[in-house]
Amino acid sequence: MTADAADSERKVELALDLLAHLEVEELSIAEAVDRIETVTTNPTLTREILDEAEKRGIVERENGRLRTRRGGTFVRFESQVIQKEGDFECRRCGCGLSTGHFIRFDSGELGPFGSSCIRKVTGRE
Repeated sequence: MTADAADSERKVELALDLLAHLEVEELSIAEAVDRIETVTTNPTLTREILDEAEKRGIVERENGRLRTRRGGTFVRFESQVIQKEGDFECRRCGCGLSTGHFIRFDSGELGPFGSSCIRKVTGRE
């Protein structure tokens, strides 16, 4: 496997973990893409992620909306979100951060995010 293929596979798994941990029951495709773009902005990879999420039963697509199939899975802020001090740029909004919030998934770490973007990305806001 090439380095690019391995990186793409890692991004797919990270985005699937994120979708599987959303704390909303339904969202638009645009809202899902907003979250996926924290992992990749490649449109081909984004389509692959959405297709794979549906194949694995993470989401159901209907009329431009996604219904999540959570099954009790969500980001545990106490154990899965860590804060790091440093000079960061939020992966969602691009703002400069002195404290970055990172989500730890089995497939890897996603972040940094600001305090409000971490809540938006996980579906808490």
